[in-house]
Amino acid sequence: MAITSFRGEYAFLSNFYPTVLYLNGEMYPSAEHAFQAAKSLDKDIRLSISVCRSPKEAKEAGRLVSLRPDWEDVKVDIMYNILKSKFENLELSQKLKNTKDEELIEGNTWGDKFWGVCKGEGKNTLGILLMKVRDELT
Repeated sequence: MAITSFRGEYAFLSNFYPTVLYLNGEMYPSAEHAFQAAKSLDKDIRLSISVCRSPKEAKEAGRLVSLRPDWEDVKVDIMYNILKSKFENLELSQKLKNTKDEELIEGNTWGDKFWGVCKGEGKNTLGILLMKVRDELT
Protein backbone atom coordinates (compact mmCIF):
# COMPACT_ATOMS: atom_id res chain seq x y z
CA MET A 1 0.00 0.00 0.00
CA ALA A 2 1.13 3.58 -0.57
CA ILE A 3 0.64 6.88 1.22
CA THR A 4 -0.44 9.20 -1.58
CA SER A 5 -1.48 12.34 0.27
CA PHE A 6 0.56 14.40 2.71
CA ARG A 7 -2.57 15.66 4.51
CA GLY A 8 -4.51 14.61 7.59
CA GLU A 9 -2.66 11.86 9.46
CA TYR A 10 0.31 12.29 7.11
CA ALA A 11 0.44 16.11 7.06
CA PHE A 12 3.82 15.90 8.83
CA LEU A 13 5.31 14.67 5.52
CA SER A 14 4.43 17.95 3.80
CA ASN A 15 7.04 20.67 3.47
CA PHE A 16 4.32 23.04 4.71
CA TYR A 17 4.20 21.25 8.10
CA PRO A 18 5.29 23.69 10.83
CA THR A 19 8.48 22.54 12.52
CA VAL A 20 11.68 24.44 13.28
CA LEU A 21 14.71 23.24 11.36
CA TYR A 22 18.15 24.49 10.48
CA LEU A 23 19.92 24.80 7.15
CA ASN A 24 23.47 26.14 7.01
CA GLY A 25 23.11 27.46 10.55
CA GLU A 26 19.96 29.43 9.71
CA MET A 27 16.62 28.69 11.41
CA TYR A 28 13.38 28.16 9.45
CA PRO A 29 9.80 27.51 10.62
CA SER A 30 9.14 24.88 7.92
CA ALA A 31 10.89 22.87 5.24
CA GLU A 32 9.16 25.06 2.64
CA HIS A 33 10.69 28.21 4.13
CA ALA A 34 14.15 26.61 4.07
CA PHE A 35 13.81 25.34 0.51
CA GLN A 36 12.57 28.63 -0.88
CA ALA A 37 15.31 30.55 0.95
CA ALA A 38 17.96 28.19 -0.42
CA LYS A 39 17.15 29.37 -3.94
CA SER A 40 19.24 32.46 -3.20
CA LEU A 41 22.84 32.90 -2.10
CA ASP A 42 21.95 36.36 -0.71
CA LYS A 43 21.74 36.19 3.08
CA ASP A 44 19.25 39.10 3.24
CA ILE A 45 16.89 37.38 0.81
CA ARG A 46 17.13 34.12 2.78
CA LEU A 47 16.35 36.03 5.98
CA SER A 48 13.34 37.76 4.41
CA ILE A 49 11.95 34.35 3.38
CA SER A 50 12.66 32.82 6.78
CA VAL A 51 10.34 35.34 8.45
CA CYS A 52 7.42 34.88 6.07
CA ARG A 53 4.21 34.30 8.05
CA SER A 54 3.39 30.97 6.39
CA PRO A 55 4.88 28.31 4.11
CA LYS A 56 2.52 29.52 1.37
CA GLU A 57 3.88 33.05 1.71
CA ALA A 58 7.45 31.66 1.65
CA LYS A 59 6.65 29.74 -1.55
CA GLU A 60 5.29 32.90 -3.16
CA ALA A 61 8.41 34.83 -2.11
CA GLY A 62 10.60 32.06 -3.51
CA ARG A 63 8.96 32.44 -6.92
CA LEU A 64 10.29 36.02 -7.07
CA VAL A 65 13.90 35.13 -6.25
CA SER A 66 16.63 35.21 -8.88
CA LEU A 67 17.76 31.61 -8.71
CA ARG A 68 21.32 30.90 -7.72
CA PRO A 69 23.30 29.83 -10.82
CA ASP A 70 23.74 26.22 -9.69
CA TRP A 71 20.12 25.73 -8.55
CA GLU A 72 19.17 22.95 -10.95
CA ASP A 73 22.31 21.03 -9.96
CA VAL A 74 21.86 21.38 -6.19
CA LYS A 75 18.13 21.56 -5.46
CA VAL A 76 17.66 17.83 -4.83
CA ASP A 77 20.64 17.66 -2.46
CA ILE A 78 19.36 20.78 -0.69
CA MET A 79 15.92 19.20 -0.25
CA TYR A 80 17.55 16.04 1.11
CA ASN A 81 19.52 18.07 3.67
CA ILE A 82 16.38 19.98 4.66
CA LEU A 83 14.49 16.72 5.21
CA LYS A 84 17.36 15.28 7.26
CA SER A 85 17.22 18.36 9.46
CA LYS A 86 13.42 18.25 9.71
CA PHE A 87 13.43 14.64 10.85
CA GLU A 88 16.01 15.24 13.56
CA ASN A 89 12.87 16.14 15.52
CA LEU A 90 12.27 12.96 17.54
CA GLU A 91 8.49 13.10 17.31
CA LEU A 92 8.59 13.56 13.54
CA SER A 93 11.27 10.92 13.05
CA GLN A 94 9.11 8.41 14.94
CA LYS A 95 6.10 9.29 12.78
CA LEU A 96 8.22 8.81 9.66
CA LYS A 97 9.51 5.45 10.95
CA ASN A 98 5.90 4.44 11.66
CA THR A 99 5.17 4.62 7.92
CA LYS A 100 7.32 1.44 7.81
CA ASP A 101 7.84 0.32 4.21
CA GLU A 102 4.88 2.19 2.74
CA GLU A 103 5.66 3.92 -0.53
CA LEU A 104 5.49 7.68 0.04
CA ILE A 105 4.01 9.53 -2.92
CA GLU A 106 3.62 13.29 -2.91
CA GLY A 107 0.30 13.28 -4.73
CA ASN A 108 -0.86 16.70 -5.86
CA THR A 109 -3.41 18.48 -7.99
CA TRP A 110 -1.25 21.47 -8.95
CA GLY A 111 0.77 19.76 -11.65
CA ASP A 112 4.08 19.19 -9.86
CA LYS A 113 5.56 16.19 -11.64
CA PHE A 114 9.12 16.72 -10.42
CA TRP A 115 8.67 16.67 -6.64
CA GLY A 116 5.44 14.68 -6.74
CA VAL A 117 2.87 12.87 -8.84
CA CYS A 118 -0.11 14.49 -10.54
CA LYS A 119 -2.76 12.49 -12.38
CA GLY A 120 -0.61 9.38 -12.12
CA GLU A 121 2.50 10.96 -13.63
CA GLY A 122 5.62 12.30 -11.99
CA LYS A 123 9.10 11.60 -10.65
CA ASN A 124 8.00 11.78 -6.98
CA THR A 125 11.40 13.19 -5.98
CA LEU A 126 10.10 14.38 -2.60
CA GLY A 127 8.59 10.98 -1.81
CA ILE A 128 11.81 9.23 -2.79
CA LEU A 129 13.88 11.54 -0.58
CA LEU A 130 11.50 11.01 2.35
CA MET A 131 11.87 7.23 1.96
CA LYS A 132 15.66 7.62 1.85
CA VAL A 133 15.63 9.64 5.08
CA ARG A 134 13.29 7.03 6.64
CA ASP A 135 15.66 4.21 5.65
CA GLU A 136 18.54 6.08 7.27
CA LEU A 137 16.55 6.48 10.52
CA THR A 138 15.80 2.78 10.94
